[in-house]
Amino acid sequence: MSDWRDWPDRSGPRRVEGGIRARSRRGAIGEQWWSRRFIGVLESLGMTGRLARGRNYARAGQVLTLEISAGYVTARVQGSRPKPYQVRIQVLPLTTPQWRRVEQELASQALFRARLLAGEMPPEIEAVFADCGTPLFPRSQRDMEMSCSCPDWEVPCKHLAAVCYVLAEAFDADPFAMLAWRGRGRDDLLSALRRLTAAEPALPQPVLGAADRPLAERLADFWSPGLTEARLRCLPAVPATAPDLLLRTFEPPAVQVRGKDLAALLAPAYEHLAGRPAAASPGEAAAARPGRAAPKAEPAQAPDVSQPDPGAA
Repeated sequence: MSDWRDWPDRSGPRRVEGGIRARSRRGAIGEQWWSRRFIGVLESLGMTGRLARGRNYARAGQVLTLEISAGYVTARVQGSRPKPYQVRIQVLPLTTPQWRRVEQELASQALFRARLLAGEMPPEIEAVFADCGTPLFPRSQRDMEMSCSCPDWEVPCKHLAAVCYVLAEAFDADPFAMLAWRGRGRDDLLSALRRLTAAEPALPQPVLGAADRPLAERLADFWSPGLTEARLRCLPAVPATAPDLLLRTFEPPAVQVRGKDLAALLAPAYEHLAGRPAAASPGEAAAARPGRAAPKAEPAQAPDVSQPDPGAA
């Protein structure tokens, strides 16, 4: 027998303009593994009807505001009543000693720093948090305290579900938002990683971490591939690295050229070396607009090398 609270609202929510509309228009919400892990906790509760209506709310833009702070996510959701509902999702932030352990472990792995700076959350980061005594993601509903000002007694209601789906897409766009929810924002975390990295002694590290074996012991399989083609195809794709990742990894140099930071001046050069097209000048951009032909480039004149240069002697 169904409960009356599971019945759909016949009046429907009030339509709003300017709400936070989920990018996903159909199917599951959450593109990256870390956002899907968060949604998995929500959907493990089995409240299919409420979750479906929550997805509809998220896609319709019924979530008016969303704020993420240490331990809290607060939001306003427009329902069928004139006054929006107040939603709050609370988790327990990491303590200062726990964050120190996490930062020290992350700073010891250059790959973690590089992938975080590139906007990617490495899957191994879960084990780092677990080894430090706290999970990165809520493991169940017991790890989150959720509340909504609507009259629905069940948790999560459709308003809470809508906020969770919008929150998952916010994690997709910025993995640091998940870490900020657990108590450490992007700037504070990266500053701590740079500080710990600079304090470490510069010890030589093996590039591949391969075992050193004499060549005589490797003659039998020296020309054999380590992985078959099938296993290579199953490996996850390496995320694209930002061209200016090196500039963002270290503290910016205390040098200015004509009033501009050196790192900001060097960034276009890194983009050029990576093969990315440089930004068009205003004149080129205007010439490239529809209805206007781009000016023809003059053919480059090859230098005349038929006669020797008198000044070369």
